[in-house]
Amino acid sequence: MSEEQQIPNAENPEEFTGLKLTKPKVIAAGIPAVLSSAKHMFSEMDIPRAFKALATLNQKDGYDCPGCAWPDPDDERSPIAEYCENGAKAIAEEATTKKLTAKFFAEHSVAELAQHNDYEIGKKGRVAEPMYLPKGATHYQPISWEEAFKKIAKELRELNSPDEAVFYTSGRTSNEAAFLYQLFVREYGTNNLPDCSNMCHESSGVALTESLGLGKGSVTLDDFYEAEAIIILGQNPGTNHPRMLSALQKAKENGAVIISVNPLPETGLISFSNPQTVKGALGIKAKLTDLFLQVKLNGDMALLKAITKLLMEEEAKVPGTVFDPGFIADHTIGYTEYIDNISQYRLEELSAACGIDMKQIRKAASMLKNRKRIIACWAMGLTQHKNAVDTIKEVVNLLLLKGSIGKPGAGTCPVRGHSNVQGDRTMGIYEKPSQVFLDKLKHVYGFEPPRHYGYDVVECIHAMHRGDAKVFLAMGGNFLSATPDTEYTAEALRRCKLTVHVSTKLNRSHLVHGEEALILPCLGRSDKDEMNGEIQFISCENSMGVVQMSKGGLKPISDQLLSEPVIVCRLAKAVFGPRSKVNWDLYLEHYDYIRNDIELTIPGFESYNARVRHPGGFYLPNANREGRFSTLSEKAHFNVADVMFHKLEDDELMMMTIRSHDQFNTTIYGLDDRYRGVFNERRVIFMNEKDIAKHGLKAGDVVDLFNYHEGKERVARKFIVVAFSIPEQCTATYFPETNVLVPINSTADKSNTPTSKMVVLKLRKHVI
Repeated sequence: MSEEQQIPNAENPEEFTGLKLTKPKVIAAGIPAVLSSAKHMFSEMDIPRAFKALATLNQKDGYDCPGCAWPDPDDERSPIAEYCENGAKAIAEEATTKKLTAKFFAEHSVAELAQHNDYEIGKKGRVAEPMYLPKGATHYQPISWEEAFKKIAKELRELNSPDEAVFYTSGRTSNEAAFLYQLFVREYGTNNLPDCSNMCHESSGVALTESLGLGKGSVTLDDFYEAEAIIILGQNPGTNHPRMLSALQKAKENGAVIISVNPLPETGLISFSNPQTVKGALGIKAKLTDLFLQVKLNGDMALLKAITKLLMEEEAKVPGTVFDPGFIADHTIGYTEYIDNISQYRLEELSAACGIDMKQIRKAASMLKNRKRIIACWAMGLTQHKNAVDTIKEVVNLLLLKGSIGKPGAGTCPVRGHSNVQGDRTMGIYEKPSQVFLDKLKHVYGFEPPRHYGYDVVECIHAMHRGDAKVFLAMGGNFLSATPDTEYTAEALRRCKLTVHVSTKLNRSHLVHGEEALILPCLGRSDKDEMNGEIQFISCENSMGVVQMSKGGLKPISDQLLSEPVIVCRLAKAVFGPRSKVNWDLYLEHYDYIRNDIELTIPGFESYNARVRHPGGFYLPNANREGRFSTLSEKAHFNVADVMFHKLEDDELMMMTIRSHDQFNTTIYGLDDRYRGVFNERRVIFMNEKDIAKHGLKAGDVVDLFNYHEGKERVARKFIVVAFSIPEQCTATYFPETNVLVPINSTADKSNTPTSKMVVLKLRKHVI
């Protein structure tokens, strides 16, 4: 088979790039972070553009970072750098002056491009014009925007049912674009609106909604500065949310204690050198974590129950001093049943299940015993397990016992990954919309929206694989590299009649396609968005419910780029013509008209256009923050769940997928993982030294990884064994390289989130 006839690679090539190892770092950020930021920025653009891009990043009159969703300060923001190293990397990727025109695609076939790894693909540059891959073709070719919209409209109109189309959304999409997107999809007639939440914090949303009546966190940034204790579970802020380290440092200075729970000793949670301070610039570190609990994979619930059991014993000695009986009586239900469940467990079995010795567990309980202002933070380390929803509810249980919700310095803090993933859900990007929301759409626009639930991410992959979904349209993201069971997902996409991606840069999802494929290039956050002679702005919602404006100022790299709101409007006009109940032309005049209709449709957005123009934006209503719970009982619910005791065969290990430091979600900025001491290589597996010896291996050996869920063999070949501090029987690998091992049918109960943090492995030495 010639190169031109090859099926494009769904996975990264099984090639090494040259591993170099050093000792893991003991301090996060500092001058090395500044130097890394500069290196990435100046490699992608000239100095004037770089300084202009960074000058307004996360400023009140600037644009929101397209990276993580950590909030900006409400008051003063640093005039030097209100961003982190990985924020600078995100801007370097987006604001690059490298661009891909029709000439590039004519010179490189899809199969050829797919032979590169995800890092190399992403570094090619911004897509500069709409591109089309005809059926049977080997190369993308240019297409006009008008023809592109006609092709999509034709395919959508010819489907037997609107439910044969899938409309995916990434967390980068703005409030305005997300609102229009879900409006278009629902007028078209389906709720097939899977999004990246399905793969990350869906478990948080389900757990918090069922327990507290609101699927969002309850704290603000200021609460961190008033907290007495902060518990961080399954999260690596130093890489994934670096600006959180500044908040933790300030919390420590104000007297808070920090307990970190994680299978890996992440550098950012140990010590932090803030480059924006004199001490940080001099390399003087601030110790963050007071107690590090190195938990086994999925041992968090057992640990939480053990801590609670110890607190329960202390409460029994002097009633009313450890728990908050007034809060429990007035604001909760299910307390007795929960305490009865805790009583059934022995501390020794809980200690064994979580992998933490009793001395450390007792120390954790002692640190929490007399503290009531407690914040619990978590991320993917909790959400991507079979029992993720119950584990997060166990976190809530602990906070309820202490009365640590609805008061300053206390509450829930699921730290969202992508910068507007929470805003997208607020805007209605959800496959299971409430009837109240659908009634509101009908009232405002006059059409009857579909009432049945749509597909989430896992369900839509199955539907495409079965042939029940034939058109796939993604508003941002790299769907293939973000999803589980890579080969299965790739085959699902290949069975579509048409795949469409609204994107800024080239990624692997453009190369694993349906019979026909389109790439529609859009403006990025940093780009100047001018329409009808006026500069437009969009808005985003951060992890703590603040909605603020975002206005880019850089000259776009091509005059062929359209904004996401404009793309949705023009697509809707092509699909519906004059039949639409929505005045799409009005939205094409000015984004204020979009926000006017958001105000009419979404609660909490009163006077949207006025309030979003206020420097720093505004907070959305949050019942939990005010001590209210919007459950049927109007009280918070204690949850009763049992610990999962994992039993492995002698030759089995547990694996979690993680990010490197040179990575944000599926975007690979570089090949280094500086804090963990891994350089110029991603095909590694972190293992405990005892497990290496037990399996007859040594550090540096090359192994193949296998998963056999439901009797199907999944394999990821050629990974280098790296000895690391990780509990026995536990391993860690980078995604997307090992997403191929994550079974499509292994998902969290209730949330249906893929269990990427708990994959059962077998290893074999690689044979050349």
